[in-house]
Amino acid sequence: MTYLAHTAHAQLGALWLGCTGWTLTAMALGLIQWRVWQVSDREVISSGVAWVGVWRACFNSHTLVSPGFRVMHCKYISLTEDFTPPEIVAGQVLMLLSLLVGLCGNAGGVYALRNVYFGMEKNSPIRLAFLTTGVLCLLAAVMSLIPLLWNLTSVVTNQTIRFPPEFKMPQAPDSQHMGCGIGVGMAGTALMIVSGIIFCKYRLPVRSQSRIQPSLRKEVHLDLAVQSVTNSWRTLTSSRGKDNPAFESHEHTNVRTHR
Repeated sequence: MTYLAHTAHAQLGALWLGCTGWTLTAMALGLIQWRVWQVSDREVISSGVAWVGVWRACFNSHTLVSPGFRVMHCKYISLTEDFTPPEIVAGQVLMLLSLLVGLCGNAGGVYALRNVYFGMEKNSPIRLAFLTTGVLCLLAAVMSLIPLLWNLTSVVTNQTIRFPPEFKMPQAPDSQHMGCGIGVGMAGTALMIVSGIIFCKYRLPVRSQSRIQPSLRKEVHLDLAVQSVTNSWRTLTSSRGKDNPAFESHEHTNVRTHR
């Protein structure tokens, strides 16, 4: 197999970027700090801050305690609940799909780089493998970007969520701002986009055509034959002997004598 290891250094870096972006996306999915609510009533929410994530809504409280969270009170947000806003539903569905597609993309990158560096398959479609990897990484980035931007818009427009009474959450916050969950997700999405673009830009090196095609070879041979005949004719013409003056005068004398 042709040596191609020197052509995929950028794609090796793109694989690291893709793995890092995928890890950050997984971290963002588990964080609760997507939307940070500031509340003035501290009777239940002791710290005055509540966090709304994709899967849970939590706040610190000295009166309410959830098992396993110590002083933090958390309630899980179900996909099928009536109060669940569409941006959180999109986050639960699309972020999981993004992780699945991103994992397939990174696996495709490992497969393509294996063929480049080790030549495991003689006729492997390397260009197609890199292109497929790039498309999967970009698709995963788009899937995660939609709920991230949607939730960010909800924060900027100060939209509220009608939580049921058991959540102990206020009907509306005094103010809210973006949490680190959206920021981490944005960073992971950006890395996935860069990784996908680099994978898609891979090109096989242009090989020098050391062999002449048969049709061109016949034309070259024909031109060489014509040129050889032309050179031979020129040599024969230039080497032809000159006329002998003595012979010409003798012939002229004989003619006059016969007359």
